[in-house]
Amino acid sequence: MENHIYTVNLKWENDRKGLISSPELPTTIEVATPPEFDKGMPNIWSPEHLFTAAVLSCFMTTFLAVTEYSKLDFISFECNAEGILEKFDGKYLMTKIVLKPTLTIADLNKIEKAQRVLELSEKACLISNSIKSEVVLQPIINIEN
Repeated sequence: MENHIYTVNLKWENDRKGLISSPELPTTIEVATPPEFDKGMPNIWSPEHLFTAAVLSCFMTTFLAVTEYSKLDFISFECNAEGILEKFDGKYLMTKIVLKPTLTIADLNKIEKAQRVLELSEKACLISNSIKSEVVLQPIINIEN
């Protein structure tokens, strides 16, 4: 596979806030220092949210590819994620991302396969593989007939 480049631009607006955009995408995202930090701003996406969202969205897209390849049929998929920020040696680090997928399948006999697919999706996620943070998977698999 050849290299791919993803271009993202940022323009500072005021205070601790800016706008992220990409020439490849039609929308912009307002970003700011989170309110937990000095002069942080509530109700705006932060780098910490975006970091967590990058892992979460990569997990979803990898899951969709793995289910297709594995021929695992599912009814629904949702996932919540928590990014854990900690301070070590005077530096803040995103130390852990906890993924909490809820997968609904129709076939009771496919629970083990569904579990394997979720685990493989986390292990194959390119964003998870590109970061130092621990990624923890806490799946729930529901059966719906």
